[in-house]
Amino acid sequence: MPQIKLEINKEPHILDVRSADTLLYVLRNRLGLTGAKPGCLNGDCGACTVIVDGIPLKSCIMLAVEGEGKEITTIEGLHNTPIQQAFVEQFAFQCGYCTPGFIMNCHALTETEHKPSKEKIREWLSSNICRCTSYEEIEAAVLSVLKHKQM
Repeated sequence: MPQIKLEINKEPHILDVRSADTLLYVLRNRLGLTGAKPGCLNGDCGACTVIVDGIPLKSCIMLAVEGEGKEITTIEGLHNTPIQQAFVEQFAFQCGYCTPGFIMNCHALTETEHKPSKEKIREWLSSNICRCTSYEEIEAAVLSVLKHKQM
């Protein structure tokens, strides 16, 4: 088994992993970071979204070995970010299963896009699936964060 070094939430981790281990598997089963959720396990639902070098990626289709040398952030690595507060204020969640993935995706959006159009926001939101609520509250949370950043 190859040994790799992963930087997750600004902490180094040295792990023996199988070449076939996904990042999602390593996060949840080896490191106890259960915020990224297994949903579809094929990259469609976004419940497992993490941020890798500033880009939201689906950890269920990324091999753990691909994370070596990259900065990986999980929902556990976010602390009191504006998007987290906005999700609470805008009631942008129902059951909560998909919420960590949405928060990660929306956090990356608000960090990289300064004045995205509504179409651009909807495009970003389309990479995550929620069965419990409409996307209106999530879109409102993103717009709230962007509005505060412009002030």
